[in-house]
Amino acid sequence: MHPNPAFRRDERALHEALIDQVGFGMVFLTTPDGPRVAHTPLVSTGDGAVQFHLARANALTRHLPGATALAVVNGPDAYVSSRWYDDPNKVPTWNYVAIELEGPVRQMEEEGLVGLLETLSSRHEGRIATGGEPWTMDKLTPQAMRAQLRGIVGFEMEVMAWRETIKLSQNQPADERERVAAALEAEGSLGVAELMRTLP
Repeated sequence: MHPNPAFRRDERALHEALIDQVGFGMVFLTTPDGPRVAHTPLVSTGDGAVQFHLARANALTRHLPGATALAVVNGPDAYVSSRWYDDPNKVPTWNYVAIELEGPVRQMEEEGLVGLLETLSSRHEGRIATGGEPWTMDKLTPQAMRAQLRGIVGFEMEVMAWRETIKLSQNQPADERERVAAALEAEGSLGVAELMRTLP
């Protein structure tokens, strides 16, 4: 993560909100076959753990139980042009929000996996504004449900380390920070602009 302490916010509620809002991340592990990464939906349990699932055939699946892994969730990001600063000696940079989660991983029982899938579908279906009634898992036949469950494995990571970078031009004067936020908003980077204005 970024070494500048100005870009640190050791606030669990903020970390949890990022995981909830983004809902997707990467899980990294060094395996006997070399370094591997999987891209997966993530759910925070709210008590210091995150849950995810992978295809049974994924290159990480057989190595994760009992291993210590690294998960990364990336929030909004945007290029910051030097033209938005008063000082001509400032260089371009990148504003971004990211969190790293590190901890031991255990394989979930089928009951826990079903609970994870219900949470995922309920949460994300609830965010869809158009297109009919939300999809629920009870729409699957028992045979289709069994087939789906055979193809995936659920995991839970007990998060022992939370490392964040909340890089939103905090190292710049307030007027320049607002100018950058306005420029990013005009360029369509609404997420970064909003965070620059709402997070002190």
